[in-house]
Amino acid sequence: MTYDRLVCASCAAPVSEGRCPVCRANRQRLQQENPLAALTPVALIALLVVLVAAVALLAAHQTA
Repeated sequence: MTYDRLVCASCAAPVSEGRCPVCRANRQRLQQENPLAALTPVALIALLVVLVAAVALLAAHQTA
C-alpha cells in the first residue's frame, strides 16, 4: 500500500501532505521502511508494462 492513500488520525489529512508532525514522522518512517512506498499505482503499472515489453523484445530476438 502506498502512503498517499493513508489518512492521519491526528489531523485527518493525507499523510503524504505532511501537515502535522505526526504525518511527517509517519511519512518519514514509511519511506525508510520501504523505498517503493513512494511509487504511485500508475508508476507501478508503467514499470510493469516496460518490463513486459523488454521480455517480449528479448523473446523475439532469441527466436530470430
